[in-house]
Amino acid sequence: MKTSAPGRTCSIATVLLSLLAVLHTSTPQKNDIDIYSLTVDSRVSSRFAHTVVTSRVVNKANVVQEATFQVELPKRAFITNFSMIIDGVTYPGNIKEKAAAQEQYSTAVARGESAGLIKATGRKMEQFQVSVNVAPSAKVTFELVYEELLKRRLEVYELLLKIQPQQLVKHLQMDIHIFEPQGISFLETESTFMTNELADALTISRNKTKAHIRFKPTLSQQKSPGQEDTVLNGNFIIRYDVNRTLSGGSIQIENGYFVHYFAPEGLPTIPKNVIFVIDKSGSMLGRKIQQTREALIKILDDLSPRDQFNLISFSGDATQWKPLLVPASAEDVNQARRYVAGIQAQGGTNINDAMLMAVQLLSNANRQELLPAGSVSLIILLTDGDPTVGETNPARIQKNVQEAIAGQYSLFCLGFGFDVSYAFLEKLALDNGGLARRIYEDSDSALQLQDFYQEVANPLLTAVTFEYPSNAVEEVSQDNFRLLFKGSEIVVAGKLQDQSPDVLSAKVRGHLHMQNITFQTEIRVAEKEEEFQSPKYIFHSFMERLWAYLTIQQLLEKMILASDAEKQALETRALNLSLQYSFVTPLTSMVVTKPEGEERSEVAEKPVETGGCESRTPASLAAHLSSASQPRPRPYFFFFQNQPRQTHPQVGCQPPSGPLPALTSQPALPALGTTPAVPAPIQAPPVILTLPGQSVNHLCVDIKHSQGPMNLLSDPDQGVEVTGQYETEKAQFSWIEVTFKNPQLQVRASPEHVVVTRNRRNSAYKWKETLFSVTPGLNMTMDKAGLLLLSSPDKVTIGLLPWDGPGEGLRLLLRDTDRFSSHVGGTLGQFYQGVLWGPPAAADDSRRTLSVQGRDYSATRLLKLDYQEGSPGTEISCWSVEL
Repeated sequence: MKTSAPGRTCSIATVLLSLLAVLHTSTPQKNDIDIYSLTVDSRVSSRFAHTVVTSRVVNKANVVQEATFQVELPKRAFITNFSMIIDGVTYPGNIKEKAAAQEQYSTAVARGESAGLIKATGRKMEQFQVSVNVAPSAKVTFELVYEELLKRRLEVYELLLKIQPQQLVKHLQMDIHIFEPQGISFLETESTFMTNELADALTISRNKTKAHIRFKPTLSQQKSPGQEDTVLNGNFIIRYDVNRTLSGGSIQIENGYFVHYFAPEGLPTIPKNVIFVIDKSGSMLGRKIQQTREALIKILDDLSPRDQFNLISFSGDATQWKPLLVPASAEDVNQARRYVAGIQAQGGTNINDAMLMAVQLLSNANRQELLPAGSVSLIILLTDGDPTVGETNPARIQKNVQEAIAGQYSLFCLGFGFDVSYAFLEKLALDNGGLARRIYEDSDSALQLQDFYQEVANPLLTAVTFEYPSNAVEEVSQDNFRLLFKGSEIVVAGKLQDQSPDVLSAKVRGHLHMQNITFQTEIRVAEKEEEFQSPKYIFHSFMERLWAYLTIQQLLEKMILASDAEKQALETRALNLSLQYSFVTPLTSMVVTKPEGEERSEVAEKPVETGGCESRTPASLAAHLSSASQPRPRPYFFFFQNQPRQTHPQVGCQPPSGPLPALTSQPALPALGTTPAVPAPIQAPPVILTLPGQSVNHLCVDIKHSQGPMNLLSDPDQGVEVTGQYETEKAQFSWIEVTFKNPQLQVRASPEHVVVTRNRRNSAYKWKETLFSVTPGLNMTMDKAGLLLLSSPDKVTIGLLPWDGPGEGLRLLLRDTDRFSSHVGGTLGQFYQGVLWGPPAAADDSRRTLSVQGRDYSATRLLKLDYQEGSPGTEISCWSVEL
């Protein structure tokens, strides 16, 4: 792979790309619908992503085939164009007001056909779908365009593509162009399908303000080893951040519109008062309450000593942990951890009383002047169901809570699973200056909770307002925000007046912990406009479209809170902008026309937030938190399914053809009264150390005594530390953690999964799912056997493996150990400080003594399984020591 200098940040523009060709005929023929070209062109200009996916297919069969085009795109993205080219004729998608498209929709439904082309799928995605018949030898070109403003979350913007062609594609190419006038400070790529062979198909070029990532594999690179199938199946992710200054402001101008990005560096965190309101009703029983306890314990550890906190748990009744808020001292946090560990799930759901109790705690503390001056007060509610006890009317609960909070505190609502009314939680949060987030029931639910907390854990400014000269700008998007959190970004956009001054000035006012602050910026309009005139890949008038996108999103959000009278005006403006800029929004529909002889039209409508949809991020929150809390990943799905026309449905199952398999004879039983000798299986040791330059190449380490976490190895010169928890009863590691200083990154492996933490962001990966990550200063790779390697030039390579052979459990392996410095230490690291081997014992040459730093160990030559190349392992004769 060719790459250039490094760069860093979070917003999630997810682009999942997947292509599938499946043929069902009486005589199966592979690849009758042939995808001969598939391209993705994504242009990110000043955080605004414009993505075009183009697929060209040909029907190689001698019968008509039906091709179904499916695309999964981010829920926050707006489709702007779709077209099909069949036999040289273009069939476009036309965006109309929903009412204007209703007739076609109703007609299709009346015929029993599904006319809705877009539906919600997964955590962050919506699925677009359209089908068309393809004549023999005919070609069809599909093209879909969508746009989205990338949001900064936990210090990164993220663009995610998923590739799954499921067939070899002659011309497959992805191009991602990024242009950021502020300068790109950090850039990394990650893939779950990349191999060493495919790495050569990836090129990354960068300069100060531009980056170009291209993935263009040849047919031979796409093939699985020894097969004709494709290896392309997984995620491709680009993360980046931009340069920032203490002033934190960047104003950019293009074609008469401006955008103002605000994310100041170096500001101190404001102390916070936080109350966690935790649902412990019966529906939380089992995995939910277990994951909630796990996440809360981690969150409590992350509290700053300057913070105050309390806990309220509720089922039919609400109970507060302490009568008052307490400081986040080590003693109080430990007490809270014990309280959380004892929370058990049972009973009903009394949200109203729990919320009013939380507000009362804060209000009493405020009246008694127990809240630090200038601090920020937050309430975080986690529930998995609708109210069933006490006040159960959602509207009355919303009214009660809003009146009690009275604009003094911010409320964040987390809905666990799909049994809770998300619309209820969303309005409850937006009414009180916060946001709602769905926590998905999965193995990473605890990480989702932790990630959400990290987004709101570090408030930097309150009451943030943007001011521009009235004679210079107009039609400005939302310009006042309650909070700005560390790692996020505020975005304001507007239009320059025709006779605007040559110099545009802007002021951003806000409150720090104990003082007011004003940031002032002045820019020359003509100079700024030149920045976007030279790059050839910048699409025209993108900033005007960015402004329209941002304004529509904010209007849709305001509609959730508006009265009936206000809602109509907001809806009218959002609808007009949607039609003017050809966006498929909840207020518009795309009518897709088809060739004569087929269903003449289908209607694509953007799903509205319901039970299973992701939350909209409130524009009232300056942090611009991402509406997705989890890893991994999620964007663009591209699917082809070709089926011949059938007149009769297939019913039942066909018996297998050919003769039945022969019965195998059973092994003879041992004679009565005898017991066959069963040799004990050879075990894999917990750790195998390679010792370069020594008379003994390998040392097997058995851990017999362990209490608490172990410092396995640390090397300050290498900037790496490895710790782990070894369970002697199970004879395996329950977790192993690798921490790097540069880049600042932590990898924690457990038998369930691997969690990588960067800049407070958690990414979870399942074992045996391929991974290829290139970060400045570190490469991470995982193969299908589950071997995770952490490597870097001139550094020791550390490997982690979920061994499932005899003596199963996590395993650690080390390569390039000659790179350890003389300062390496730790339980395992000590063996790289120079080992002195004594001669074999006279009576038993399978025993020796080795000395390390003045301490003697007894070593025994034993037969062990070498796990380093994966299961099933190979037998080796290894000198073994017990620790």
